[in-house]
Amino acid sequence: MAQGIYIASAEPKTYKGIVVLGMMELLWNQTQRVGFFKPVLRDEDVTDPTMHLIQSRYPLGLPREALYGCTLDVARDMIAMNRYDELLKYIMEKYKELEEHFDVIVCDGSDFTGVAAPLIFDFNADVANNLGCLVMPVVRGRGRSLDAIVQAVAAMLEGLEKRGCDILALVVNRIAPELLPAAAQPLRATVPDNMPFYLFPDNEILWNPTVGEIAEALDACYLTGEEDSSSREVADYKVAAMGLANFLDYVREGSLIITPGDRSDIIVGALLADASTTYPRISGLVLTGNLKPAPQITRLIDGFSRAAVPILCASTDTFTTAMKVAATEGKLTPENERKIALALGIAESAVNAKEVTERLRVKRSTRVTPLMFEYGLIQRAKARLQHIVMPEGNEPRILKACELLRLRKVVDITLLGNADEIYQKITELGLRLDDVMIIDPARSELREAFAEQYYSLRRHKGITREQAYDTMGDISYFGTMMVLDEDVEADGMVSGAVHTTQHTIRPALEVIRTKPGCSIVSSVFLMCLADRVLVFGDCAVNTNPDAQQLADIAISSAETAAMFGIEPRVAMLSYSTGESGKGKDVDKVREATGIAQRLRPDLMIEGPLQYDAAVDDTVAKIKMPNSQVAGHATVFIFPDLNTGNNTYKAVQRSANAVAIGPILQGLNMPVNDLSRGCTVTDIVNTVAITAIQSQAAAR
Repeated sequence: MAQGIYIASAEPKTYKGIVVLGMMELLWNQTQRVGFFKPVLRDEDVTDPTMHLIQSRYPLGLPREALYGCTLDVARDMIAMNRYDELLKYIMEKYKELEEHFDVIVCDGSDFTGVAAPLIFDFNADVANNLGCLVMPVVRGRGRSLDAIVQAVAAMLEGLEKRGCDILALVVNRIAPELLPAAAQPLRATVPDNMPFYLFPDNEILWNPTVGEIAEALDACYLTGEEDSSSREVADYKVAAMGLANFLDYVREGSLIITPGDRSDIIVGALLADASTTYPRISGLVLTGNLKPAPQITRLIDGFSRAAVPILCASTDTFTTAMKVAATEGKLTPENERKIALALGIAESAVNAKEVTERLRVKRSTRVTPLMFEYGLIQRAKARLQHIVMPEGNEPRILKACELLRLRKVVDITLLGNADEIYQKITELGLRLDDVMIIDPARSELREAFAEQYYSLRRHKGITREQAYDTMGDISYFGTMMVLDEDVEADGMVSGAVHTTQHTIRPALEVIRTKPGCSIVSSVFLMCLADRVLVFGDCAVNTNPDAQQLADIAISSAETAAMFGIEPRVAMLSYSTGESGKGKDVDKVREATGIAQRLRPDLMIEGPLQYDAAVDDTVAKIKMPNSQVAGHATVFIFPDLNTGNNTYKAVQRSANAVAIGPILQGLNMPVNDLSRGCTVTDIVNTVAITAIQSQAAAR
């Protein structure tokens, strides 16, 4: 029987969706068999935001109809017809069907619009008890004093106790940040000693609507900026009724300007204010009354060279439009990665994952899915904050990844490049990167010191001081020197989204160099299959390593595997298994295996092995029956780049695997290369990996 967690509130505006998302993310790391259930769905024909987010983010493997009990209309009708017990039974039956598929189920308790709060509370308590769920009550903190929060918590706990509910933990959501330091003591005095409670701080960015959400609420059409609307938050709105000169004094950062469509002065003035460095940026314009700007104004708007400000055209009058905008609330949607990252950052900082896991006693699965592995990377990177330098500071994918990393507080980041260009790009993309350091190598005071340091390291190669100074104007060399220089405290570097592999790696080979006892810098890919993670090396750097180099690659790959929680069982791959094959290529693998075994007798390293004997236990029992590695290999060492690169791509495509990498290994300090076709997710994963490598290097 699955363990259920029922997340419920007894009042409106608790915004418990962040708690639901946080618990799903936490539990998904424990077992892939995590389900989601909503006892009552508001409307069958309307997308439920929380369900849409959960289904989009987690591969539950079931249709939407299986994830809820009944609709709100059905529940109301059955209660009105005095069929309350029958309603509970129906919901329970749907839940029991779901239990067959999962080990733990997160339930999103019902919010009945227009129904008195006590009825909501009683209904949720009854459903939780009948489903056998632990309850995770959510109390609203926003707009309340500390005394009021304590009173609300006491009332909720008293009500749950009367109804015989078992409580997992208590959450106070959207508590004012200034109340957090003083909140723990009075709440601890109110909450039973054996009951955990977690405080989620308020954050306006998370719950501000986007321009896209307002466009949907108004059923408005776009004149400009539709592609940028989904990520632009609306901090507040201003109705422009006065003259332009007076109105500009009321514009604030992130304001949505509401004005009739024939107010050409306000339209032009607002756009100029947005473009000006002396006025705040606006989130967009809403033109009311179904009035569109004059052709001359439209032509003027079309001529702006910078990213277009979203301009909406609403059919309603100004007053009605303003009321609809005021009533529109932000949502957590799968399309808004920024808000998801921020929400997860808040939840992960507030909830003690170990404490929750112990209380739930969830049976852990031995399967490791790509999402679980990626989650683990983020958590390990966050465990001890590292400082990563990213030379390609004006690349949009880099900037978007940096925002996600900072929202989840994974690493500290320094961007390299022309500061004015980077700030302009950040503004155009609508990102928030206030806490990221930006350094222009061409103008930095560090350039002279780095040049002198580089000169001392490379003068034996004929480098002059002048050449060293010129070289430090290059972002890759400058970033590498930041990693090398202990006074700067950069722990690693990630580059390659725009530049070549050679441009990224060459500076590291020149100045960071290889670890003692390692003859070569190599790479691995972490191959995330449906149920496990394998390590493939070297598939990206070395064309045809000799036996000594191949042995070093095997040892480095085993250490990398252990670094990421994968027990290293190393298979040295070739076209034959054991002693059966002859020839130069298989002899090289056989020699490399012997070298690696002598250097690291503590590691499980065997070869030569064919891939099928390495991965398939049935084949292994025939070809190498007494092997600890054959049939159970987790680390696969390919004899050359041609074999390795083709194999990893074949597995990636045919098995629908997620390939994370290449991850460079063998350097004294971590530097990693991105593919020029990398996605934002690829960058986030690579930065997290670099941080973990840095943590290991520090140890």
